[in-house]
Amino acid sequence: MSSAEPHISENTRPIIRQLDDSAINRIAAGEVVERPASAVKELVENAIDAGATRVTVEIADGGKTLIRVTDDGCGMTPEDLPLALSRHATSKIDGSDLLNIHTFGFRGEALPSLGAVGRLTITSRAAGHEAAQIRVSGGRLESVKPAALRMGTIVELSDLFFATPARLKFMRTDRAESQAISDTVKRLAMAEPSVGFTLRDVSGGGEGRVTFRADPLPGDLFDALHGRLASVLGREFAENALKIDATREGIRLFGYAALPTYSRGAAVAQFLFVNTRPVKDKTLTGALRAAYFDFLSRDRHPAAALFIDCDPQLVDVNVHPAKSEVRFRDPGLARGLIVSALRHALAEAGHRASTTVAGATLGAMKPEQPTATGAPRIYQMDRPSLGARSSAYAAQSPGLPQTSSFDAPPSPGFAELQTAYSGRVTEPLTGSTAPSQPPAASEAAAPGAEQLPLGAARGQVHENYIIAQTADGMVIVDQHAAHERLVYEKLKQQMAENGVAAQALLIPEIVELSDNDCACLLSVAEELAKFGLGIEAFGGNAVAVRETPAILGEVNAEAMIKDILDELSDQGESQLVQAKIEAILSRVACHGSIRSGRRMRGEEMNALLREMEATPHSGQCNHGRPTYVELKLADIERLFGRS
Repeated sequence: MSSAEPHISENTRPIIRQLDDSAINRIAAGEVVERPASAVKELVENAIDAGATRVTVEIADGGKTLIRVTDDGCGMTPEDLPLALSRHATSKIDGSDLLNIHTFGFRGEALPSLGAVGRLTITSRAAGHEAAQIRVSGGRLESVKPAALRMGTIVELSDLFFATPARLKFMRTDRAESQAISDTVKRLAMAEPSVGFTLRDVSGGGEGRVTFRADPLPGDLFDALHGRLASVLGREFAENALKIDATREGIRLFGYAALPTYSRGAAVAQFLFVNTRPVKDKTLTGALRAAYFDFLSRDRHPAAALFIDCDPQLVDVNVHPAKSEVRFRDPGLARGLIVSALRHALAEAGHRASTTVAGATLGAMKPEQPTATGAPRIYQMDRPSLGARSSAYAAQSPGLPQTSSFDAPPSPGFAELQTAYSGRVTEPLTGSTAPSQPPAASEAAAPGAEQLPLGAARGQVHENYIIAQTADGMVIVDQHAAHERLVYEKLKQQMAENGVAAQALLIPEIVELSDNDCACLLSVAEELAKFGLGIEAFGGNAVAVRETPAILGEVNAEAMIKDILDELSDQGESQLVQAKIEAILSRVACHGSIRSGRRMRGEEMNALLREMEATPHSGQCNHGRPTYVELKLADIERLFGRS
């Protein structure tokens, strides 16, 4: 001790005392209400638990001065109102089983915590009862008074944290707090497609402006969820999302996950729900990342909205006061379900790429520049003269010279025009001296190839891009990226069938670890052996590395082991060895694929298109970039002002 006195004297001995309810509520508020968005979350969850079909949230100044939540739920009686403001008073559980929870809230802490740090007013009316109102300010409770309300509940929280002014210093700008509230409401809107949500900013008074609105969607679960995700995450996500529905050992996973080519620069479009509760769980986010592991580069992140539905007994939601974290009884089961279901959906998607690729391509095409005078361009062409029309009709007819019905002079046929413009001397219809040319790509395509997803090859430009015609548009294929993915998938399939060759070390490398690290590493030794990394206990806290993957060549086994342990500690699983092996396979595929600059024959181009259609994941290269762009005929016609 730094003090001169080695022991606490009788005069300085601390006294244990019971805190009053006001202090207890303020302490609880520090855990439950971190910022205005936390208060909105608690109040909206209460509204949903009350059976509301419409919830309206109004905020002012980022929620710092006003948060008002209005719902059409079951409401409360005048006798319920004081009890609702008591700590650990709730209608959602009876306290006998803390695992059998079917509602958002259950702790009974939100309302008394909000009343302890702000000015809270609750107006409510239950069916068959009169409306009533109760106020609490800084923990001081007022008596219940009659009020006017047709149905439901209105909770108004003003001057948040006025009772704890130190917390106000930690608030961010009004815009940042408003954005956090919007994100919270959107997450809850995704969880409950059958409930309508409206978020309105009333800063400055008046009616304010609606910043988010989602009407209730009836019908099938997936149809309603798809419509809600389209309104919350945008139409592009809905168009490029794959339906997920899988069940394993009593746990169901459903929702939508986007194609790899529809990825984001940060993990901002990843939404996970457990029994409709929005959660943040490292196991689940790690599983999502693992499912897309082989399809995205390190700096890209998948987009998904996934829901896990299971018996409440299989998951503990009472881990954190904010209820944002959960703990599964069998986390490996949930993780494995996510990985397998997503990989299956991605494989079924085949060569499909996101529609945003075509949108970006069309957006990159520059519109025509305005004229120097600023006058609008006139796209209607002048009507051609009779003679010009006659020449044009004749030129479009392959054959002998034709004469118009108006006795105009004979017009040159297609063959004569070809001679004139090519500069070569030929003898039309008789022994031609034109040099022989390789068959066109269209001739090498099988009949009806245009009806296939990637169409029939029509040509190659810049010795790298294949142009194919489909039934309703065209496809531009990056031949190198496409073939690289095809070769990579074949190499991975061979590795899965034959395993990873292991290289035995002449002298095993001994790595000293801590107790926990040693036990953690040995627990995944069987999985690492599948990728050619053989480890075993060497006594004490040491492990012996006896084999390494042969494809990696000479490796620093100790550094690799420590990197694996870092991944296990951070994510609960390690893909380091697999990543290193697949990175080498990717490089082999890159060097063994069709190079840019190589001219391809028609049959080669069409064979590449057919193989892409038959190979899963061929819509993106090994780094998540698209291998082809599809442009619909309607979009092309719009570029030329035809629509």
